[in-house]
Amino acid sequence: MLIVTGYVHVDPTDLPQFLIDLQGLAVATRQRPGNISYDAAVADPQTGRLLIAERWSDQSALRAHLDADATRAFIDRWHGRMRGDIQMYDAGNQRKLPEN
Repeated sequence: MLIVTGYVHVDPTDLPQFLIDLQGLAVATRQRPGNISYDAAVADPQTGRLLIAERWSDQSALRAHLDADATRAFIDRWHGRMRGDIQMYDAGNQRKLPEN
């Protein structure tokens, strides 16, 4: 499994439209083969900072997402108006948190 996580920053005045566009992308992305989860949360609305958290079954699923028309269109639309600090991690020992 791959975990993709980090922060995206947009101008606070662009945040409402960014969230609308991101929601549209998220709906499509969650239907893609190999997507386990695809989520974003506003971490700081005053600075336009969002926390991104994605999980993918493997590299080919993530690559297919990044190459998808909807993803490319989103990136093209927001190119130059968003910046990110996002990392990808390999997860090989997934388990539930202990109850206590």
